[in-house]
Amino acid sequence: MKHFLNRSFINSSNSILLGLILLLSIRVAKAQDFHLSQYDAPPLFLNPAMTGMFDGKYRIHGHYRTQWMAVATKPYTTTGISFDMPMKKFGIGVQIFNYRAGVGSYNALSALLSLGYDVVLDQEKNHHLAFGIQGGIVQKSVNVDQLSFGNQYTTNNGGGFDTGLPSGESFSNSNFMIHDINAGALYYYSKDNSRINPFIGFSAFHLTQPKETFFASSNKLPLRYYLHGGVRVNINEKIQLLPKFIYMKQINDQEFTATLLVHYFLKNSDTYIIFGPTYRNKDAAIVEAGFKKGNYTARISYDINTSKLQEVSNHRGGFEISLTYVARRSKPNPLANCPRL
Repeated sequence: MKHFLNRSFINSSNSILLGLILLLSIRVAKAQDFHLSQYDAPPLFLNPAMTGMFDGKYRIHGHYRTQWMAVATKPYTTTGISFDMPMKKFGIGVQIFNYRAGVGSYNALSALLSLGYDVVLDQEKNHHLAFGIQGGIVQKSVNVDQLSFGNQYTTNNGGGFDTGLPSGESFSNSNFMIHDINAGALYYYSKDNSRINPFIGFSAFHLTQPKETFFASSNKLPLRYYLHGGVRVNINEKIQLLPKFIYMKQINDQEFTATLLVHYFLKNSDTYIIFGPTYRNKDAAIVEAGFKKGNYTARISYDINTSKLQEVSNHRGGFEISLTYVARRSKPNPLANCPRL
């Protein structure tokens, strides 16, 4: 949430800083969506076109993220679960994510259904172009009584917030529900045992820009765009490199993330070790590690804060963990060419 924190905010005293952080619970609803460091771990979160685009019977994914424990009494948390499966050329899936932020318990709960369709571009069935659409509902709420506002800050007794003072805010509601529609496209090269397997995708979220506000205003949920891609490089039988990127834009907020993951195969245990660095521009350096064994892939990462907030966060950012289960069809466990793993 670096976009809410300007220079004067950083240079103020810690008491004012913590007070202003409470306001983020409300401002999140009118600005930038939540993001993930392991952005490609939950496939339906990244791009609806990835629904059912994997080699297996079905896929279950669980995700958890927490951030800003260093500066907030109630850190931001993200939890999610998804299920998808291929059905010939189609893919179907469902995704549920919950986001909670700050002392005001700002909460956003989304439940989305996804449909994907895979188009084979060549006779060898190596080049694929997938399309996807996603739709459902989002419910948002906030506990206004738990919040403190700028008009309630006083310099008495060393400074602090007096919730007995008028807030100067006028809320029309503290709970509402909206619809949400997303779509995306994905190209990927799926040839087994190929030296390289490139992929690139584009997705757009909040296509209908539904009205959302806790106030009596006509605020619309702004469009969010993802451009993501990368290439899987099989160095040898033990080492596989995965350089990848994602560019995100929502109104004036932009974010570019670059990652280099290494997959190292341990033959005796039939396990792939996953590790590598990620850099998110002007925000965080991320360390990620994990493993893939059989049907399971587990990943863990930590954000080292590099933004202006580091002066009070002491470089502490976010912790994230994910677990994916893919019910495989009965065949050996080769290095996967799916663009996600």
